[in-house]
Amino acid sequence: MRHLQTFLMIEAVARAGSMRKAAEDMNITASALVRRINRLEDEFGAELFERLPGGVRLNSAGELLLHHYRATRSDLLRVQGQVADLSGERRGHVSIACSQALLPYFLPQEIARYRADHPGVTFSVHVRDRAQAEQDLASYSSDLALVFEPVYLVDFEVLHVIPQPVHVVMRADHPLAAKSEIRLRECLDVPHIAPSTKFGVRHLLDFAARRGSRRVSPVVETESFDMIRHYVRHENVIGFQIGIGLRDPGDGSLVFRPIAERDLPAGNLILGQMRGRALPVASARFAVQLATSLKDYAAAGRY
Repeated sequence: MRHLQTFLMIEAVARAGSMRKAAEDMNITASALVRRINRLEDEFGAELFERLPGGVRLNSAGELLLHHYRATRSDLLRVQGQVADLSGERRGHVSIACSQALLPYFLPQEIARYRADHPGVTFSVHVRDRAQAEQDLASYSSDLALVFEPVYLVDFEVLHVIPQPVHVVMRADHPLAAKSEIRLRECLDVPHIAPSTKFGVRHLLDFAARRGSRRVSPVVETESFDMIRHYVRHENVIGFQIGIGLRDPGDGSLVFRPIAERDLPAGNLILGQMRGRALPVASARFAVQLATSLKDYAAAGRY
């Protein structure tokens, strides 16, 4: 505990890649920060940073020590949550890494519902692609991940899974909007806007296209699903998104249709945590709420 502030400094330096920049971020002098880190290195018996021409980065010893600190901090938060529960007043903090599709509708609703019962709990929401979300769990940067088509699943403990077909997003006057079923080849034959390759939706599209000796060739490629939903209003192209990130605007301007499953099987939206980690109380309870809501969402056929 007595080294808590120093560990926060180490974390800031690792994030900034520079002693000077980290000192500015923490509103202290660079010399004070360097003295604190040097003192800890002397007590620990090893240097924690590799000095580079343009800054610094954690060495192997620093990575091990920072990982230990984050694990210890997580355990402390869990105990604090348990103590708060003893008094009947739940407090704590929940950090979650999620795909962009969860931001417009599902996650705001779930967080607000949880905080209505437990206003002492705060939240951090980190928008991550499918690889970054798993890294967040491994580094203790996030307690939970709710992500479409994770990559590795090595240290990922799956808490709940629901299928999510990829939908075509388009204006109501697009030629494909009149079809009850849309084939993948039809999507690839017309101008389209698509997410970049690091996202699960694009991964599924690319894989399915290659099976048919085709390729995804977007006129616009983006890292923003908001961009996709809005761009199709301005140019009569089609976009792609999973159902949980879509809502009928109510004015008849947009149409959403799933791509035929025989061409593009549904992907998986997965709720998970780092394998073997005992979550803080607030995060564990919120995970239960999310799993229940996802189960109800799937049961209602709201794909």
